[in-house]
Amino acid sequence: MNREQPYIALYNEAEATLTRHSPAAVNARRRAAFDDFQRLGFPTLKEEKYRYTDMGKLFEPEYGLNLNRLEVPVNQLELLRCDVPHINTSLHFVVNDMLRPSPHSKSALPEGVVLCSLQEAERRCPGLLEQYYGRLADTSGDGLTAFNTAFCEDGVLLYVPKGTVVEKPVQLVNVLKSRVDLLVNRRLLVIVEEGAEVRLLACDHALDDARFLATQVVELYVGAGATVDFYELEETHERTARVSNLYLKQERGSNVLLNNMTLLNGVTRNTTEARFAGEGATLNLCGMAVEDKHQHVDNHTFIDHAVPGCTSNELYKYVLGDSSVGAFSGKVLVRPHAQKTVSRQTNRNLCATREARMYTRPQLEIYADDVKCGHGATVGQLDDNALFYMRQRGIPLKEARLLLMFAFVGEVIDTIRLEALKERLHLLLDKRFRGELHRCRGCSICK
Repeated sequence: MNREQPYIALYNEAEATLTRHSPAAVNARRRAAFDDFQRLGFPTLKEEKYRYTDMGKLFEPEYGLNLNRLEVPVNQLELLRCDVPHINTSLHFVVNDMLRPSPHSKSALPEGVVLCSLQEAERRCPGLLEQYYGRLADTSGDGLTAFNTAFCEDGVLLYVPKGTVVEKPVQLVNVLKSRVDLLVNRRLLVIVEEGAEVRLLACDHALDDARFLATQVVELYVGAGATVDFYELEETHERTARVSNLYLKQERGSNVLLNNMTLLNGVTRNTTEARFAGEGATLNLCGMAVEDKHQHVDNHTFIDHAVPGCTSNELYKYVLGDSSVGAFSGKVLVRPHAQKTVSRQTNRNLCATREARMYTRPQLEIYADDVKCGHGATVGQLDDNALFYMRQRGIPLKEARLLLMFAFVGEVIDTIRLEALKERLHLLLDKRFRGELHRCRGCSICK
């Protein structure tokens, strides 16, 4: 079966509709992206980059698409349930793929900072989209990025001008809502100029029990000396598939923390590609997945040390139960002139059952000689000696297992530089390991 053909036919029928609802900068990239999608198609298991997840299979069900941009009614109280309490944020919502005015914005953004739809950005920031949109997300080499670029109609822009410090975190809540199975194509463009600082928290939730497929492309530009924290938290349900490609470019002396956490999901494939474009930059790339039942989480990372004197630290941890499947594939490339590179890549995995499966493939490719680089990966089960030690001190077996799993992922949580979020995640993890989180049907983050 040609999995691409229905989407090719749909594009040919709906190209005028897609164009009519989109800003010029988005339309300018659309046709070339569609041509790339026709050439590349959906990735297959034969491709090294996608060998652990059958991406084409995710697109087989007959999903609906809201091509005419009809507004989906959402109760404001439903949206506010997704807020993280005790974090004083600038709060914004995306319902499916449409940015909604916040029903309860906690704070105004500083002067000059823009958070709006791409459609609005074309009016408010002339020339900005043309300069940045689609420049990092190259459609010629990835069929999923090409698909998203061909079919997306709008997106979200976060722009932080030179030297601006955004004191309060920005929270972007992505809500999936539909009575029928739905395909959603999201886009996020983040531009943080020289010397600016911002912290962004993006949460994914599903308000209905329909089958959802969400594709997402994130382009993140970080200027010289800028500081960016970007936290992603997925808490949907087992009928949801998420395909996210994030592209990062860092300039001289910048500092970036990326932390991607999956607590509840169906099938998730996250790709992170980062490139150092200026000397002295630092990247901390972290991830965590907690899985059970038949859930599937696949993280693929690529860090390109293209210039000297940069540092990357990578840490991913998985806890797998029941018949869940985890995959991690990470590559660090140190180019010939990237002397004084420091890079560490670590993947640690805990299989709580014999049926759980973990695939891990850390890689280093080094073409410079004055570097400090290392990588490692482990897959194991709970420590019997530790369990015995805890039970000897009166801790029940179930509680001892929970404590060991909680401690295992604690290292990833500790990288978070938002104390209120860190505290909230400790609570969510405790509920997750006790099997209580799934009862909330998606939006349980503030319960």
